[in-house]
Amino acid sequence: MSDINIIALGGVRENGKNMYLVEVDEAIYVLDCGLVYPPDELLGIDMMIPDFTYLKENQDRVAGVFLTHGHADAIGALPYLLKDIQVPVFGTELTIELAKIQAKKIGLKNYQDFHIISEENEIDFGNVVIKFFKTTHSVPESVGIEVVTPEGSIVYTGDFKFDMTVSDAYKTDFSRIVEIGRDGVFALLSDSNAAENMRPNATEIEIEQGLLTEVRNAKGRVIVAAVASNLMRIQQVLDVASKLGRRVFLDDTELEEIIDVAIRLGKLSIPSKDLIANLKDLDRFEDDEIIFLETGKSGEPLITLQKMASNRHTTVSIKDGDKVIIVTTPSYDMEKVVAETKNDVYRAGGEVVELAQAYASSGHASPKDLQLMISLLKPKYVVPISGEYRLMSAHKHLATEVGIPEDHVFLLDKGDILTYKDGNIHIGGVVPASNVLIDGSGVGDIGNIVLRDRRILSEDGIFLVVLTISRRLGKILSGPEIISRGFIYMKASETLLDESKAVVVEVTEENLKDKNFEWSKLKGDIRDALSKKLYSETQRRPMILPVIMEASNYHPDKKDKKKGKHH
Repeated sequence: MSDINIIALGGVRENGKNMYLVEVDEAIYVLDCGLVYPPDELLGIDMMIPDFTYLKENQDRVAGVFLTHGHADAIGALPYLLKDIQVPVFGTELTIELAKIQAKKIGLKNYQDFHIISEENEIDFGNVVIKFFKTTHSVPESVGIEVVTPEGSIVYTGDFKFDMTVSDAYKTDFSRIVEIGRDGVFALLSDSNAAENMRPNATEIEIEQGLLTEVRNAKGRVIVAAVASNLMRIQQVLDVASKLGRRVFLDDTELEEIIDVAIRLGKLSIPSKDLIANLKDLDRFEDDEIIFLETGKSGEPLITLQKMASNRHTTVSIKDGDKVIIVTTPSYDMEKVVAETKNDVYRAGGEVVELAQAYASSGHASPKDLQLMISLLKPKYVVPISGEYRLMSAHKHLATEVGIPEDHVFLLDKGDILTYKDGNIHIGGVVPASNVLIDGSGVGDIGNIVLRDRRILSEDGIFLVVLTISRRLGKILSGPEIISRGFIYMKASETLLDESKAVVVEVTEENLKDKNFEWSKLKGDIRDALSKKLYSETQRRPMILPVIMEASNYHPDKKDKKKGKHH
């Protein structure tokens, strides 16, 4: 009998950052390694990735990383993991190519331990065999993963949905799923992203027909906003443009790189040779001949639309008669951005169509899909993953409706260890699983204190106090000078500035009475006194930064010879 642990380093109680560990005896199998883009309140943070501490501490036990598909929520954090530990990575051909694009962005160009698999492959690790099965998602070559253990299979669906109308590159292998269920499934880790969605998903044929109708009815330009890796939607846009005689203009180098890879691998087809036009030729075409395909990652297409609507985009400004079609389903935490974007577009004279709302499109399993997956696999235990808590809870309810006992469904938190030993299963123990923040090239170097400072700066601004003192003479030699940014308009606040200078002088002179005063105490006293004064006058708390210089030899008539220290 094997000991089994299932650990979620991400992807539970949140949208994105999918990363799950399956431990069988001593070996660790890593399922996906994704990122999540941060909410607005994490000022300046580019992305969040899982905490790799546990894997780094146990890297000699890691058998490999196994990827389900090529979206950022499944592969985006992989380059950061590979910088820390050398492990083999397995995925389908397109997924591996997209993972290499991600790796190049952070300078990891020559990593050699990538392995291309197909749904027919089996990877034998002795007492564990890793197998794959084809699933339907919005990117080709998506797969689910089966970890075959002595206790039965642990199945990880990845992001999936069921749709019988998709092309061969996207089709689910139902016979394989039935076979896995017949052989015996110990635990099912299943996508919860759309567990609350009571509207059945439209088929991809219906969605393409809807897109065709929207573009056909557009009297002017069409601007399509999509996530760059949503190749299913991008293929539909290209097909619709070809049918209606419109040219497609691209506005994103990342998209061009992804399209190049997808075309080279035969996963994306260009219906006609001259369909994609160069941006410099935009003025040569009539408005009703243009589709502008604008992409990015997560919320970036929406931010770019806002720039277009406010004349801040370098190439395109939205004008009367433009139709904007948002073809990728935004995540729940982007709803506010969607609303703001729609307002901006309408103000600029355009109109907006959200394909997901208009035609019930989603790349994730509906409640009926989730119940069908459970019914086909017949797992002993169900672990809802990939979704916020309310979605995981809805998934739990769906599982109990099709016969899974309530105490056989586990709602994990990040870091929880679901342990199976000697025939008993329970949540016991935790591993580190905090969010690691990425800001530029910095990984994990932004903590709560820095974020707090950024929040203060964004809300109440900065108040800088500069003065020069002489410890020997026990007096202020110059200043205080005050600089304010994002707090008050200085020309209209002379009285407050004069009163603030008086507070600084009083506090400084009091400290200078003791020639052995401490610099930290002087700066702290200035901060405290100014903070009270400014809050009483403005009800705001700016960041107060005292900059104090000490002059060791001060000659008023020979200031150019002054030497000083800066504190």
